[in-house]
Amino acid sequence: MTSNISVGTGAAHSQSSEPRMIQMLAEDGNRVESGEYDAFAAELTDEDLRGFYRDMVLVRRIDAEGAALQRQGQLGLWAPLFGQEAAQIGMGRAARPQDFVFPTYREHGLAYTRGVEPETLLSIFRGQNHGGWDPQEHRFHTYTIVIGSQALHATGYAMGISMDGDVGTGDIDRDTVSIACFGDGATSQGDVSEALTFAGAFHAPVLFFCQNNQWAISEPTHVQTAAPLCKRGEGFGVPGIRVDGNDIIAMYSVARASLDSVRAGHGPMLIEAFTYRRGAHTTADDPTKYRDKAEEEIWEDRDPITRLKAYLDKHTETSDEFFAEVDAEADTLAARIRHNCMTMENPDGVEMFAHVTAEPHSLVDEERAEFLAYQASFADAGEA
Repeated sequence: MTSNISVGTGAAHSQSSEPRMIQMLAEDGNRVESGEYDAFAAELTDEDLRGFYRDMVLVRRIDAEGAALQRQGQLGLWAPLFGQEAAQIGMGRAARPQDFVFPTYREHGLAYTRGVEPETLLSIFRGQNHGGWDPQEHRFHTYTIVIGSQALHATGYAMGISMDGDVGTGDIDRDTVSIACFGDGATSQGDVSEALTFAGAFHAPVLFFCQNNQWAISEPTHVQTAAPLCKRGEGFGVPGIRVDGNDIIAMYSVARASLDSVRAGHGPMLIEAFTYRRGAHTTADDPTKYRDKAEEEIWEDRDPITRLKAYLDKHTETSDEFFAEVDAEADTLAARIRHNCMTMENPDGVEMFAHVTAEPHSLVDEERAEFLAYQASFADAGEA
């Protein structure tokens, strides 16, 4: 289905100028056909869809706990994903284990699908973890704070995939895609344009995943660009597609199709997931200063979890007990997260030297020795 969803207020383009947007689940929870992507949706069982629902509910609860813990002084900062659950879960569940994801600082849903524990995410924002997790173990890079720089990292990694011959072989367990995550605001950064340049020129197996949540902190998308973001890559030789990012079925199906194309060696692609950041940019932000309640209410009606629940209620034999069990699981998860966050032990300061370089380096060894000597000086002073 072609859909014309606008942000609600301040949109710069008329509906007739908007590109086709793939939608497969209407806001009332009814399925709509989308043509070439229906085959991927047809593979999804009712159990798969219930799994998507569970994923989104749990990720939303992780996010809510992160925001609450920050407000209570337990975290230094938190970057909410509230409203973007379908975009991230759809992409995460479409990716294969060997694919490598390069996130921003808001990809808590993708982190969940790659097996990163929520407490590990919290430890970064609590200042008790210097890096986070092993990127190779999860095939998920550490969070990137510098806006847009991860697009270059992902493209460089994709060029390495090509050099290793791990694309276009026809072996779906070997062929690998690099996934570059960024928001609408990052498309205004030179790093993203440079990444698109190299990706197109080198035919790199990278999928650019832009979550257009309508606001780059306080700047609406229509102030940042005169053309739809899904068209941003065309001049670089990177075709793009817009998908309803609040529609989990469409998001998964478009992600699957795009990943399969890139994996087969057909070159880079760009997905614009048209979604909405229902919360603040970070907990240091107050969105009431720059957007109005009417706009927020429009997007509340497009909520991805409510939409999928409506479908499950209408078109599957999903019991009330299932929804109650998911809610109970979310409560248990929240209690665990809070307990583990508030009882975290401070790391040994020497850990900051552990993963600075891939191989041992004399300069790092020297700095570690100086740090240990500095620590020991306090013990010596106490004995004196």
